[in-house]
Amino acid sequence: MIMDWWHLLVSFFLSNVFGYGGGPSSIPLMFQEIVTNHNWMNSSEFSNMLALGNALPGPIATKIAAYVGYEIGGWGGVLAAVVATVVPSIIALIILLNILQRYKQAPAIKGMTLLVQPVIAIMMVLVTWSSLVESTKAIGYVQFFGIAAVAFYLIQIRKVHPAFVILAGFVYGGIFLSM
Repeated sequence: MIMDWWHLLVSFFLSNVFGYGGGPSSIPLMFQEIVTNHNWMNSSEFSNMLALGNALPGPIATKIAAYVGYEIGGWGGVLAAVVATVVPSIIALIILLNILQRYKQAPAIKGMTLLVQPVIAIMMVLVTWSSLVESTKAIGYVQFFGIAAVAFYLIQIRKVHPAFVILAGFVYGGIFLSM
């Protein structure tokens, strides 16, 4: 049990320390730790957890940490994973904001923040691709792209909050895909 807590602590610490840009950018790193490195979940379970977590209020990284922590190590696992997710960010935020305020006009600081964005974008594409592959295997291309088109329309065009679109997806899946 202690080793599970240790692995949770290290995995979520690494995911969140290197997840430059906040919760969404740490998701691919969490995926790597949770699915690939430790096999705590498979890709489909991760996608389901991510969808449900996005439908709930609050930061996604802490919700993922709490869920996985509880599944792997009970309440001690929750504590280890959430502490590893939150505390490094708190400390780094305080230190880095003080540094950035002092040197915010320096070209190196501007360059660092701009040049890391393509890396984050590619990491998000890889997680998206993995979800696409799993979903199309499970529900087929027609349903996948139909649901994706409706979700895009509702979120981008109609400006419906993503939580409501995710909730509608759950209802649709519960009604039509369970038959």
